[in-house]
Amino acid sequence: MKLRISRMLLAAALMLVATQAVAQKQFTLEDLNFGGKNYRQMTPKNQSLFWWGDKLVHATDSLCTLVDVNTGKEKRLFSLEQLQECDDACASIRSLRGITYPYADQPLALAYTGQKRLLINFRTQKVVWSQDRSKELQASEWNKQSRAVAFVEGDNLYVRDAAGALMRLTKDGSRDIVYGQSVHRNEFGIGGGLFWNPAGTRLAFYRMDQSMVADYPLINVPEIDDTTRLMAAPAPEKYPMAGEKSHLVTIGVYDVASAKTVYLKAGDPTDRYFCGITWSPDGNTIYVQQMNRAQNDMHLLAYDAATGDSIAEIYHESHPKYVEPGTPLAFLPWDASQFILQSEKDGFNHLYLYNVNGRLIKPLTSGRWEVTRMVGFDTKRRAVVIESTEAHDLQNNIYRVDIASGARSRIDASGRGIHSCSLSESGALAVDWYQEPDVPRNIDFINTATGKATRYFTADDPWKGYAVPIYKNGSIKAADGTTDLYYRMVLPPDFDAQKKYPTVVYVYGGPHTRNVDAGWHWRSRSWETYMAQRGYVLFILDNRGSSRRGREFGLATYGQLGQIEMQDQMKGVDFLRTLPYVDMDRLGVHGWSFGGFMTISLMTNYPDVFKVGVAGGPVIDWKWYEVMYGERYMSTPQLNPEGYAKTSLLSKAKNLKGRLQIIHGLNDPVVLPQHSYAFLKACIAAGTQPDFFVYPGEPHNMRGHQSVHLHERITRYFDDHLK
Repeated sequence: MKLRISRMLLAAALMLVATQAVAQKQFTLEDLNFGGKNYRQMTPKNQSLFWWGDKLVHATDSLCTLVDVNTGKEKRLFSLEQLQECDDACASIRSLRGITYPYADQPLALAYTGQKRLLINFRTQKVVWSQDRSKELQASEWNKQSRAVAFVEGDNLYVRDAAGALMRLTKDGSRDIVYGQSVHRNEFGIGGGLFWNPAGTRLAFYRMDQSMVADYPLINVPEIDDTTRLMAAPAPEKYPMAGEKSHLVTIGVYDVASAKTVYLKAGDPTDRYFCGITWSPDGNTIYVQQMNRAQNDMHLLAYDAATGDSIAEIYHESHPKYVEPGTPLAFLPWDASQFILQSEKDGFNHLYLYNVNGRLIKPLTSGRWEVTRMVGFDTKRRAVVIESTEAHDLQNNIYRVDIASGARSRIDASGRGIHSCSLSESGALAVDWYQEPDVPRNIDFINTATGKATRYFTADDPWKGYAVPIYKNGSIKAADGTTDLYYRMVLPPDFDAQKKYPTVVYVYGGPHTRNVDAGWHWRSRSWETYMAQRGYVLFILDNRGSSRRGREFGLATYGQLGQIEMQDQMKGVDFLRTLPYVDMDRLGVHGWSFGGFMTISLMTNYPDVFKVGVAGGPVIDWKWYEVMYGERYMSTPQLNPEGYAKTSLLSKAKNLKGRLQIIHGLNDPVVLPQHSYAFLKACIAAGTQPDFFVYPGEPHNMRGHQSVHLHERITRYFDDHLK
């Protein structure tokens, strides 16, 4: 009788498992891809939070509330309807999530419409100030103190003051002469070209002469519903290739009161890069990091903003291979004679306290870990708040560093995962957004002095009820036998260790990026989830040369991109060989950009290992890549011909054995289509047979819903040839 009951219970349990498996929903690319129709519903929910001085505002589309940071309780502040009723200009505001609060002591909300910049008193429901912004189409920067705005329209630079008076600063702007926008192709941390001094009385700006830079002949293909033109139109891209002529950059300073412009007297701008522009607190001095074209010698100079004269050299750093400046200085709010400089000079990115005469006062942080971001200052207690990898290479935690003593303490409550915080105006309070491998998103409020945390928000798991894969993390040794490399594996939801699975290595491998960290699901890309659901194993390894592991970890690949990276990736393949459930006869590889370069490198250097590959936007020969990035890691073709020859994939086209699909955006301004075309020609000459697909009108990455199409194409290629 007992035996019969046990059998009945077992049968019932198996039926329950089967029922649950059937009940679990399956992901689609519309769920998982950022261009998908259901993607927003499948990402962890977040909260829009904005500091108003040391007060915190929570915004939804329709309501703003004041949040008590000690309890998390909220009190109504104002609604969208109330804001829309202020005047006719406010009627077009559609959401409160973009509202900010620039003045700690005033109930003023800064809002934008298509035509206006508005300051609205949300207590009296009146617009107290407005400014036209209809012509701010190419670039703009607003200063909250003077309420002046600098902007670029029709390639020329303008300033509009708080009273509405418009001043034109330039007349020669064009494709060749670029004002007030990013220069050096967005390298060196450059994200714009307009820099107000703190009071908004002087404006520093980039001027870039790129008339000597060659045009690459991209084209715009007519849209299928475009009835206005029949023929594709030229869309040339100014593109300085490695070893070729680069553009010339100078820095202008416009004084609003005198309406005069001077240029910094920095000497001949030929083969020199300018970055890390910082104003002194009094707005009279500009600090600029200036680097030679070889990017191995950097000088920090101070300039008089009124005359453009050089005052002094403040700091100098060099390295036989390269240095990576770009982070602006941070002056101490309580002492304008001292600032914090970030540098990798001791092997890892750390903070150093200097005075304006260039004397090192002391290092503020040190150790075999990276400061990943300097968040800001706690002005009352004279401390700096940072994010760093001190707790673990894969983590990003929040620390408070006392300036006087150097004492450092972790202030996030979790101690695990990936944290990102924002500080209140005084720095006494912080909002901490974070994830852990099994935590989609939490938000805490932190007292930066005590580390006391108040939980405000815990996101639900948006994948509850779905057949979720298994996400694993571990480490192996690099090809040097000593360095730890971290990996992520994604296994099918119904994983059975007794089976053998087709396996795809997803790779990037290049500088300034890492694929594996302690975020949700070990920061797995959603396409990996989709593939695991379809019965694949995914393997992702961060090789030497990737980011946040110190200078030597990055420098290992210098002058021979792809070589050390392949050695490390093959150590990952050796690890996969030890796993009985990995079918080594069905091993694929996929990557984009640098990862596309790595994909073809692995397919052609190890043709008997990888059976199928998909390479997106791949670099084929580094001599065709842009000056700033390419020469930093490879020097020039003239100085490093052996390195360029070794890393070029053109000579490897004859080695291709497996099925390779190359995908490229027809209008890619980053990795020019020439790369893929040249590799196709090399394959034709060698008699090898890659496949090729192009996305007309698309840049380096596919935008919008086309990304769903792209990932369906990638998936089908593996299904057709690997599964």
